[in-house]
Amino acid sequence: MASRVSHRVGACVPVPVAEPCRRTHRDRWLRRRLLQRRLHDGAALRISALTLRLGLLEHRAQPDGQTVQACIGELQDELHAVLEELRHIAAQIYPPLLDQAGLGPALREVAAARQVPVAVTASEERFGPAAEGAAYFAVTQCMAALPAAAESMKVVVCRENDALMLSISGIEDFCAVFVDDQARPLGGTVEVVTGNPPGSCTIIARIPCE
Repeated sequence: MASRVSHRVGACVPVPVAEPCRRTHRDRWLRRRLLQRRLHDGAALRISALTLRLGLLEHRAQPDGQTVQACIGELQDELHAVLEELRHIAAQIYPPLLDQAGLGPALREVAAARQVPVAVTASEERFGPAAEGAAYFAVTQCMAALPAAAESMKVVVCRENDALMLSISGIEDFCAVFVDDQARPLGGTVEVVTGNPPGSCTIIARIPCE
């Protein structure tokens, strides 16, 4: 039978966070989103355009200019590698799909790459970059901690009054630390509901949102 656990991480009461501190953390998420956009819309697009120009140059090279064509091919490979690295860095800062489409599509994209089945149920509404960023990284950290023997994981995202309500089921209770680290700086609360078998639980977070 499930039971509710109340402790430092699993407390249901609001965590006292001063408004200036909360604003600081919200501004941090805004800066992360803006930096991701600069990488995606600036450097990444310029590298993509340069790769295309090199491709045109390769086709225009003289038939006997095999050395030039080989050099261009090597440069294109290097640029593709740099572009992939930029995209990876941008995703670690603030995933482009999260910015563009919201939590549901962004979490489903990550879930599709997991060996353990992860079911994501999320409303289409938006909650603001800070709440969405905190929820996204809380869930992905829990996903990364899933043991290979885990059967499944379930994620539910919806609005509850003025908060983003995040429920994560089928994980071990130590994952509450990951969720707490993301939710608490924004004034959120985290609740742990233990289940059966022992160690399996549901973590419920409520994060103030826009």
